[in-house]
Amino acid sequence: MITRKSSLFLVAPAIVLLGLLFLYPLGYSLLWAFRDEEFGGWGLQNFIKAFGLYSNDILFTLIIVTLSTVIIGTFSIAIGGYLTLGENRVALLVLRWLYRWPLFIPFVVAAQLMRTFLAKNGMMNNIIVSTGLMEPLQAASYLDWRGIVITFVWKQTPFVALLVAGAMAALDRSTMEAARNLGAPRLRILFEIVVPQIATTLMVGLILSYVVMMSVLSVPLMINAQTPTMITVDMAWRINAYSDYGVANALGFISYAMTAVIAWVYLRQGVREGGKPA
Repeated sequence: MITRKSSLFLVAPAIVLLGLLFLYPLGYSLLWAFRDEEFGGWGLQNFIKAFGLYSNDILFTLIIVTLSTVIIGTFSIAIGGYLTLGENRVALLVLRWLYRWPLFIPFVVAAQLMRTFLAKNGMMNNIIVSTGLMEPLQAASYLDWRGIVITFVWKQTPFVALLVAGAMAALDRSTMEAARNLGAPRLRILFEIVVPQIATTLMVGLILSYVVMMSVLSVPLMINAQTPTMITVDMAWRINAYSDYGVANALGFISYAMTAVIAWVYLRQGVREGGKPA
């Protein structure tokens, strides 16, 4: 029988790595966001400078990540719902095989793919022009905020859809079959019976995706070569161009706060639901 001391010994390497590689850099970043390296002392100078220079980028980041999260949730429900309630076997087989591909592609590779796909003379516009639906002069580049949203949605939807589809597959199908026998359409079954039961899983997937997208640098850096841009690009610029770690840490603190609010809302909702009587 494994004793408590033996258990602590087994998990100690993981705890040490977590502390050195995550907790220490996190604490250092949060603390030194309040350090004024130019004049010494502590204060809000870095935050004042960050909001003065990058307030538009902070708002842009919030809008882009929120919009992407909403679209990811919509597509995930649609994919999971069709995998659960769909009846066309060929379509189900193709969807199961196809939708998971972006899971195995890193963000930097996804960004490079989208640079060639969404450019003015990229694959997407060439396909549309070849079908005769658009003239070559009407082609437009999507290498802006739209390209960031498209890349985020394409990359993160499979992750959330996998969680949602698994949760839907684990549900008791008797209520769905009963609703079908009573003549309820599939959309009504999906949104009134299935989605409420997997809402927690969906929320977890969306929160994880929100946090991941908030921290991505390669996508906005490679796709959106204009302003406003996401604050990860601003953080990299302050460090590489000016060695200004104070403002970079302040921007990091702001991004932590933006993700912490989402996590707090989810945890509060979970505590409320957990406290309800059965």
